Amino acid sequence: MTVILLRHGRSTSNTAHVLAGRSEGVDLDDKGRGQAAELIERIGDLAIQAVVCSPLLRCRRTVEPLAEALGLQILIDEGLSEVDYGEWTGRKISELTKEPLWAVVQAHPSAAVFPGGEGLAQVQTRAVAAVREHDRRLAEQHGGDALWLACTHGDVIKAVVADALGLHLDGFQRVSADPASMSVIRYTPLRPFVMHVNHTGVRLTSALTAPASPDGATPAGDAIVGGSTD
Repeated sequence: MTVILLRHGRSTSNTAHVLAGRSEGVDLDDKGRGQAAELIERIGDLAIQAVVCSPLLRCRRTVEPLAEALGLQILIDEGLSEVDYGEWTGRKISELTKEPLWAVVQAHPSAAVFPGGEGLAQVQTRAVAAVREHDRRLAEQHGGDALWLACTHGDVIKAVVADALGLHLDGFQRVSADPASMSVIRYTPLRPFVMHVNHTGVRLTSALTAPASPDGATPAGDAIVGGSTD
């Protein structure tokens, strides 16, 4: 199963340098709406089987044009929602950088718990569980490998990618997830394969299904020794 993790397009809070968190009504700005429209061309003829989305407005707005073009219903999943930043929600980033917790978020995020909100370790656990559950459901529904898209938030994507890389959560700040970027993970019974991170190009063109074994003997989910032959 292969998931495209799409970060929402640029929002009004992004340009205001405010930590939106789960604030209601945070919409895309003009550039973000353009990014949402461009998503149709960027996906191209990839056979997307499902579109899953965080409940927040900026994510729904990002995938609405694509879902309409594909003739798919958007499935909302709370497991892909933004981090609950608690008392940090709605505050200026410039103010938050002066908080003692900021240094913990940067250097030791596995220990970071936002006052009145959730911890980043909790975020990773519930987001990875949500992705895995959709993988399981879609595998049953489509009888094997399927390609699907999940629209969510920057820190959520970074946490899921870190898990797929086998990277401790304390290293998740090494992963980038820009607005409207796509990161791609293929899950197999043995391990995840990270195929793209922070893709912002015109077209997501690489093959996004399980590659054929070059010798017909490599077990499914095994990495090809020496690297891909493509």
